[in-house]
Amino acid sequence: MPESAVISLSEAPARKAPLVGLQRARGIGRVTFKSAGIRTVLDRLHEDGAARIRLPCNRAAESCEAVLINTAGGLTGGDRMSWEVTAGRDCHGVVTTQACEKVYRTAGGTAEVATSLRVADGARVDWLPQETILFDGADLSRTITVDLAADARLLIVEAVIFGRHAMGERINSGFFRDRWRIRRGGKLVHAEDMRLEGPISDTLARPAVLAGHRTMASVVYCGEDAEVHLDRARAAIGEAGGASAFAGKLVARVTAADGMALRRTLVPLIASLRGGAALPKAWMI
Repeated sequence: MPESAVISLSEAPARKAPLVGLQRARGIGRVTFKSAGIRTVLDRLHEDGAARIRLPCNRAAESCEAVLINTAGGLTGGDRMSWEVTAGRDCHGVVTTQACEKVYRTAGGTAEVATSLRVADGARVDWLPQETILFDGADLSRTITVDLAADARLLIVEAVIFGRHAMGERINSGFFRDRWRIRRGGKLVHAEDMRLEGPISDTLARPAVLAGHRTMASVVYCGEDAEVHLDRARAAIGEAGGASAFAGKLVARVTAADGMALRRTLVPLIASLRGGAALPKAWMI
């Protein structure tokens, strides 16, 4: 599988600016983990606007879990959300979301989501948000920036549903831009940009894109043991996608006809990359 990808659609006219006077959601959430003996605990927490973070108590776990919540109930044009996660030395943070993030039709402007992950020496972060659901007319720009120490580990999973199959939804128009940059020890080790614009459902139907599937997931694992996970990852994915690994990085792509089929592949894949650890409980609610 390619380690970077660019999908560009037609040269569409500039998107409309936000309508003046409409209320827009703003949110900034920051969480910092630290090591406390064999356990990871909360160090610092910051919440602003529509961003909330909850930390379920699990005294038996060595890791610390944070659940991100957008109290606005979804995103639309002009909304801005920012999430920042920092893992201190020798700790393990797990981050998920309370529910799928829904991106609704825009009345003007682009919804923006910026995620920043910083992982110190000997630490690990599992970034495991639930799926992002794009509705017809959605306009979303997302950036994910990661700074890893030389011996830090990272698992990042991002899944997107382009209209819910069971509801007969179709994206006749929309915009989605996804930009990832991962650095280890200051060196760029992973970069990808995806851009979908215009009649997204028609584009997804192309054999070279998703061949008619409506869901996809990108999975990246960075760690010295990345190659060790490759065979198990490919077994979990089966015919639903592919995976490659080299130089301390594993990259996998998964596609499926709908969200349920995607999860049937993602759940065992994530478990294999987490040493058999269960998914956060929010995924099961």
